[in-house]
Amino acid sequence: MSVDQDRLEIVMARPLLRGAHDPDGKQCVMEAVAYVAGEKWSDHPACASKMISAFLRNWNDTLSDDDRQMLKPFIPRLVGTKASAAVEAKRAWLATDWLCRVQAPAWLRLANKIEFAEALEGLAPVLDAASAKAAQPTLAAARDAAWAAAGDAAGDAAGDAAWDAAWAAAWDAAGDAARDAAWAAARAAAWDAARAAAGDAAGDAAWAAAWAAALAAAGAAARAALRPTVETLQKSALDLVDRMIETK
Repeated sequence: MSVDQDRLEIVMARPLLRGAHDPDGKQCVMEAVAYVAGEKWSDHPACASKMISAFLRNWNDTLSDDDRQMLKPFIPRLVGTKASAAVEAKRAWLATDWLCRVQAPAWLRLANKIEFAEALEGLAPVLDAASAKAAQPTLAAARDAAWAAAGDAAGDAAGDAAWDAAWAAAWDAAGDAARDAAWAAARAAAWDAARAAAGDAAGDAAWAAAWAAALAAAGAAARAALRPTVETLQKSALDLVDRMIETK
């Protein structure tokens, strides 16, 4: 399947926006993919990988207006990425591994939980049910440490601004999209232990560490304090999408 170059020029000149739209000049990243592929207007293009599409729909809708534009280079590259169930499962596990060994450790470091960050970084790649099961104790320990740190910080009355910043930072850094991918990988594995490790423990560790870091920052300034980590994770998440596209 080829990319319509005239249509590509049109979508690249338009901003990416949050949510689904009518074919009225407004677009999210996946609607743009369908358009350049010559498909009926939709944010579920038939030509694209279901796994990557789900990841990018989620991330598209949680990024800020400015940050969302960094997804544009993927528009032509996603055309023709539709693949078998086996390939899609590999892609989901890549996102799971990134959540466990990149996203969660970054927030744990910011929350000064270095020991737990290093433990997650030292895990074998989480790329199937067996490795997810093996990682479960380490992931659960990191999750519990992050929640404890969040509870301590909350006692310091960091306030609603810090909580809001924590949510925003984890969303901007693709944490929610990766957690959804972790659940998809676990479902594909059809193994309760894998589901608990990849979906629950890893997701909770990443989110709890983000909240702990935000609550340890200073009130309304919390989001600015989180921004360097968000930017680092965004670059890493872009690389993750590259690797998912290249997976065959």
